[in-house]
Amino acid sequence: MTTVRIIGPGRAGRAFALAFAAVGVEVKELLGRADDVSSAAVGVDVLLLAVPDQAIPTVAAAVRPVRSTVVAHCSGALGLEVLAAHERVASLHPLATLPDPIIGAARLRAGGCFAVAGDRRATELVQALGGCSIEIPEQARARYHAAACIASNHLVALLGQVQRVAASAGLPLEAFLPLARGALDDVRLLGPAAALTGPAARGDLATVEQHRRALDPAELDGYDAGVALARRLATAAAASPSEPAQPATEEVSRGRAVAGALAVAGRNSSWSRNSSWS
Repeated sequence: MTTVRIIGPGRAGRAFALAFAAVGVEVKELLGRADDVSSAAVGVDVLLLAVPDQAIPTVAAAVRPVRSTVVAHCSGALGLEVLAAHERVASLHPLATLPDPIIGAARLRAGGCFAVAGDRRATELVQALGGCSIEIPEQARARYHAAACIASNHLVALLGQVQRVAASAGLPLEAFLPLARGALDDVRLLGPAAALTGPAARGDLATVEQHRRALDPAELDGYDAGVALARRLATAAAASPSEPAQPATEEVSRGRAVAGALAVAGRNSSWSRNSSWS
């Protein structure tokens, strides 16, 4: 049985502890800021540093090296050089948000991807959690982490803007969440270019300007940035219409079948020809 000790009893550290324990990894006591970590690498296969990025070099240097123990961190931004005092080193960064230990532990075991580097023990731990390992070249790590932040942190910030603008119209954020979920589902099934809709995508500048006039000036920078990104995606898609076809997943195939059936029904019905819904 693999044994792990974790330094950092915060949300990430406790989420990892619960997730590892649930899949049969023996988790030793968690160590925190007030504990002496000098002997933390003794008696375990892996010592995981689940501390803030800026603290990793200091904490790693405070741990006395043990040749047989892998010292790992779970930062997405940092490489292995911050663990240089140790012989066997690794990193495993989950592509998942860990808002609290319970939810975080479930997400760590949900079959998602982890960016791994260094000692094979990192990959073995990911396999134990049921996840998939992706190896990030050192020169691409900053771009990888930027993509992760855009996919998560920036998306949350964008929904914060949705909440503010919706509130100015007297509406709750909850009314817009199914729309956001649907957009993410469309991206998953079709890819970003095919999923993009709306006035910016179709070049409807009159509607965009109507939005801009209605918005609080404090919201314009965020809105304009979104319009620019949508136009960039739409322009790129229009310039390369011969994009490779997306894989026909079962869900896409079902959707196409339903769409085809509706189209046939529509051609055979009088109400569809007279309907004002278009």
